[in-house]
Amino acid sequence: MPHKVVSVNRAPVLTLWASVVAQRLGFDEDASLSLGRAVAVLNAQSKGRRLGIFKQPEQEEKKPRQETPEKLTPVEVCGRTVPARETRQGLRAVLGGESISPDTVRKSLRRSFGAELDWVRSALEKLAAAYEPAELEREAYALYERFRPAVPSGVTGWGWKGELDLSLIRRLASRWGARTR
Repeated sequence: MPHKVVSVNRAPVLTLWASVVAQRLGFDEDASLSLGRAVAVLNAQSKGRRLGIFKQPEQEEKKPRQETPEKLTPVEVCGRTVPARETRQGLRAVLGGESISPDTVRKSLRRSFGAELDWVRSALEKLAAAYEPAELEREAYALYERFRPAVPSGVTGWGWKGELDLSLIRRLASRWGARTR
C-alpha cells in the first residue's frame, strides 16, 4: 500500500463508509452509493444546525411539499434514517424530493480520493467485513468517529481536509477479527 495517510474532507469519508456499510447490510452497489451520500448530507445538515450555520427546520420558510408518486421508505444506515424509494434502476435515497444518482456519487468520490480511492475502499471493506451485519449497523457510526480524518486544531470553518489514517482502519479491523476468533 503506497500511502498510509490520505488527506481528505470528512464528508467523502462518511459517504464512502456509509456506502460500504450499506453494501455489507445487503444493498447493491448503486443503492449503497446513493444511501451513503444521503447519510453524509443528513449528517452535515444536522451538524450545521448544531453550529448555527443552518436554520432549524421549524425556522425555515414553509415550502409547499412536492407530491411524490412513489412512496418513500425509511432505510437505516449508520444510525441515520434515510428516505428512499424504488425506481426503475433500483432503490435510491431521496433528498429534497430528488433521487440521488449513484453515478454522481462515484464521480464525487473519485474526485475526493483520487488514486487512493481503491486503497481506502479496500480498508473500509475489511473493517465492515470484520463485523456481523447487525453489529456493524449498531457500531458503524461509532467506528467512523474513531477513524474519521482528524482536522487540525485551531482550524475553524467548514470543509477542511484532515488526515485519514488507513493503518488505523486496518488495526480496527484486525483487532475486532482477533477478538471473534
